[in-house]
Amino acid sequence: MTADCSKSQLKFLAGLVWYAGGIFLPAKAFSLLMSAQALEPGSIYTWIAPFLGGGIGILKTVLIFDKSCRKNLERIEALSQPKIWEFYRPVFFFFLALMITAGAGMSRGAQGHYTALIAVAVLDLSIGTALLLSGRQFWRNQANSA
Repeated sequence: MTADCSKSQLKFLAGLVWYAGGIFLPAKAFSLLMSAQALEPGSIYTWIAPFLGGGIGILKTVLIFDKSCRKNLERIEALSQPKIWEFYRPVFFFFLALMITAGAGMSRGAQGHYTALIAVAVLDLSIGTALLLSGRQFWRNQANSA
């Protein structure tokens, strides 16, 4: 069995992983917001948080995530003999594991604390929004290389 694959397949896998985070994080954030709402049912901050997280996410998309996607796509395009595991650099997977662990720890630590739940939800929403919006770079690139 060979590990060779096409650049198109690598780009697809990279986009798939990117969007997985973009779907998971907002779902987790809304769960945190529901916990916050249960702690302080009348607080307006529970309703402001999604807008704040989304707005920060839009800024992150423009300032950081779009560029990161394009750089990864350019790196994939430069590979001479792409292998299935090369859709991201190894350091990406290290930092992904680190971020997942940190995010899980922050969510656990926030339980029962209204302000912390709101803060982690805003953070998760901002990153999730940026992942979802910047993910268009993968599909735009797929269309251009077809």
